[in-house]
Amino acid sequence: MNIALLKEYYNAPAEEIAARPDWAEAHASLLDALESGDIAATERGSDDRWRAVPWVKGAILTGFKASAVVPVAGWPGGASDKAAYPPRIFNSTEGVRVVPGGTSVRRGARVEAGVVIMPPAYINVGAVVGSGSMVDSHALVGSCARVGKGVHLSAGVQLGGVLEPAGALPVVIEDGVFAGALSAVLEGVVVGERAVLAPGVILTASVIVYDLVKEREWRGEIPPGAVVVQGSRPAQGAYARTVGLQLYAPCIVKYRDATTDASLVLESALREASSI
Repeated sequence: MNIALLKEYYNAPAEEIAARPDWAEAHASLLDALESGDIAATERGSDDRWRAVPWVKGAILTGFKASAVVPVAGWPGGASDKAAYPPRIFNSTEGVRVVPGGTSVRRGARVEAGVVIMPPAYINVGAVVGSGSMVDSHALVGSCARVGKGVHLSAGVQLGGVLEPAGALPVVIEDGVFAGALSAVLEGVVVGERAVLAPGVILTASVIVYDLVKEREWRGEIPPGAVVVQGSRPAQGAYARTVGLQLYAPCIVKYRDATTDASLVLESALREASSI
């Protein structure tokens, strides 16, 4: 089924689609197209802004509504999940390294050649992880999140997923980003190319990021090359002043240059080394 026919097929209520006798065939085509990159749940518009692709996200949701929970064979301790989204099994020709230890990648997630996934990690349906990226231990790539090429998601990084509502903004991590351990990007925040998130930085749609270099504020996006660290600012009000309360306030302290590039050479070398 080509993409135009697939899009037309899913242009109906989920309940109606799930009742069709050829739904399983259409769903298989959907998963194949997501994994090959022929379709995606996110796209960059002519205005250079990232947005969701509602019909793709609606098609993914149909799979959840149309399938039952079944046992998943081969998992220590047992597992059960929606039949429409079994775990992916990668073969040696795909160029993806999944290190043993509890990692799971759902079908319908695109993982490009050269990606290394350390255990345990989870990549959900509709997500994209670009070539040469590393998904480190305890990292989560949520549903329909997009990770670019040459990205390093350090241990414990959390990227929020979004399937409902169908028009919600996706989390996007652009090419060359370094996300430090235990950082989190949620609620449709876009992190621009080659940005650096220090360990523990948490970004949501409502969090204001204070740019100490350009003396401005950012919300919902991190500009390319920005180096973001944890910060704080005084809380307002007499009580807050009395007890010395501070509010979380991430700050851009610099933009990447030769110095910050050098500090990431070790991480890049580790990602590329076959001995990891």
